[in-house]
Amino acid sequence: MDAEAAKLIGAGIACIGMGGAAMGVGNIFGNYVAGALRNPSAAAGQFTNALIGAALAEGLGIFSLVVALILLFVA
Repeated sequence: MDAEAAKLIGAGIACIGMGGAAMGVGNIFGNYVAGALRNPSAAAGQFTNALIGAALAEGLGIFSLVVALILLFVA
């Protein structure tokens, strides 16, 4: 296998983390909406927790994008 091909395959595999982050954010907000519909009075108190969880999941997605870009352009 050529080194360039291995680099492209590694960058593609590193991009899987971005899909995982997207699924994580969808899961977070889906569960928030389900909980808010069950108990609307507690929804306002949990919105901050949902935003923090989404920010952490997106941070991991951005980290996997950075790893993929490093694999493509630096390594």
